[in-house]
Amino acid sequence: MATSLERLKSGYTNGGRSVAQGMMSRFRSVPFTPNQMTVTGFLLNVVAAVLLVEQHFVWATVAFVVGSVIDALDGAVARAHGKMTPFGGFLDSTLDRMSEGVVLGAIALVFADRDEMVALACVFVALVGSFLISYTRAKAEALGLKGDVGLMARLERIVVLAIAMPFAGFGWPLEAVIYLLAATTAFTVLQRMYSVKKQLESIQEG
Repeated sequence: MATSLERLKSGYTNGGRSVAQGMMSRFRSVPFTPNQMTVTGFLLNVVAAVLLVEQHFVWATVAFVVGSVIDALDGAVARAHGKMTPFGGFLDSTLDRMSEGVVLGAIALVFADRDEMVALACVFVALVGSFLISYTRAKAEALGLKGDVGLMARLERIVVLAIAMPFAGFGWPLEAVIYLLAATTAFTVLQRMYSVKKQLESIQEG
């Protein structure tokens, strides 16, 4: 089951990356640098957060999705046009974490305004889990190990939030997604910890 899931995730992740890179390579030049696209994606996530707090949920979803797509395309542009730099990768990873922080922070404020304390607590669990998913991957790769295993990577988190966000005015859809994120991000952290443990044991045995 785990192997099948990993194959599925690898398939749509690598497939999407190949399609995006193919699209970007068709353009001889693009008017924006990858770093400018990264910053634009982050700023649109900030706009989405403000709209969430103001309870304009549909427009918040539009800003969130557009910002996330632009953020996903920055890497494709960098690879297609030979503009990959160490700082670009660092900036992209850092602003990804900041984007998640501001959006989940805005959702926390929505729940606080509704006096939904359990959902509010789950936002913090989901936020810590999201950051730890990124950290465990970086730490594993620094050790020379595979670190991208697990159920709920950034792409999956974006998709489930984008599905629920327009219906946040009804209350329960956004709550349900936050409960799901809290559980699955925690589970993914455990998956990555277990994967690193098994990889290290395999190296020691070899």
